[in-house]
Amino acid sequence: MAGPSQPTAPESAASLTIARRHRATLLRSIQSFERALAAPAGDPAWRPRVSTRLHALRGAFAEHIVVTEGSDGLYAELLDYAPRLARGVNVLVREHAAVAATMSALQGRVDQAGPSVEELRAWSSDLLRELSRHRQRGADLVYEAYETDIGGET
Repeated sequence: MAGPSQPTAPESAASLTIARRHRATLLRSIQSFERALAAPAGDPAWRPRVSTRLHALRGAFAEHIVVTEGSDGLYAELLDYAPRLARGVNVLVREHAAVAATMSALQGRVDQAGPSVEELRAWSSDLLRELSRHRQRGADLVYEAYETDIGGET
């Protein structure tokens, strides 16, 4: 039960609803990119398909940043509800910049003729692990904000 000075959990708040919906969209973009990477590399359309799916993933991730970091975004809502999570929010914001930079660098590599398929897959795997960890940290933070009772009652 929330105390008098603590707001109640925004179970139907717009930013949380939008973030949940966008989380599913981002996951579909990640999975689409994974499928493109897993396709046979001998297919002449492999590199263009990977490039197209990575470009779409970059767009979905850019939207994720807007949905979470905006002034009416999820992180602002989290901090209003649970200011104790400011450090975790700051970590996620820093990760946004790092992941976006990784995606941009990978896009440049995919669009070049030089790197081998093995190198591209290795770099892509690193990116996918980074995205997975980021998504999990975000989910853990939301859970901690809205599902964890840190009240003094026993």
